[in-house]
Amino acid sequence: MVLTVAAVPALSVEPCGLCAREVAINPPLAACLLERYAVLATRGNGVIAVDLSDCERDRGIVASLPSVGQSTEDEPDLQFMLSRAQLDCLKTQLEKPGLVRDPLTRIDLGACE
Repeated sequence: MVLTVAAVPALSVEPCGLCAREVAINPPLAACLLERYAVLATRGNGVIAVDLSDCERDRGIVASLPSVGQSTEDEPDLQFMLSRAQLDCLKTQLEKPGLVRDPLTRIDLGACE
């Protein structure tokens, strides 16, 4: 009897070059992301596309027009890419009481990988 064993190289986890390093979020969007976490966590093949743009409509949030000279940096991130580790880390951060405040909170995901 001959037993053949195929050598399979170990898969290494590489940093996600497309993934966000920071997420700007407000309380309603944070709540929406937490509600969708279970579904998001089952998606993707290492990279998860997060789209919260319909959360604004779901929650009746009306985005105001930017004032003259207002930077888009003052706007929440509605679409971004995350690794699974970053998604889990973001969930943990969003669950901390009082962390996410109006009008906007920036969460650093650099240490989440």
